[in-house]
Amino acid sequence: MAQKTFEKSMEQLERIVSELETGELPLETAIKKFEEGMKLSTFCSKKLDETEKKVTILLGNEDGTNSEKAFDPADSDIR
Repeated sequence: MAQKTFEKSMEQLERIVSELETGELPLETAIKKFEEGMKLSTFCSKKLDETEKKVTILLGNEDGTNSEKAFDPADSDIR
């Protein structure tokens, strides 16, 4: 069985959203697709959280060396 990746899960989630947006699916099928989409969304969210925790920031020190600091979203100007 192929390993589930973030990218493949996002592609699958986008397809499901497109199918649901058409409004042409029978109710039972739409519910199953919605449930599958929620599982994919949860998986992707967890992968993003894991990745965020791994991100480090390289800081330039006054003496010309570099050091690493763990990324803290609270310190970030990106929002």
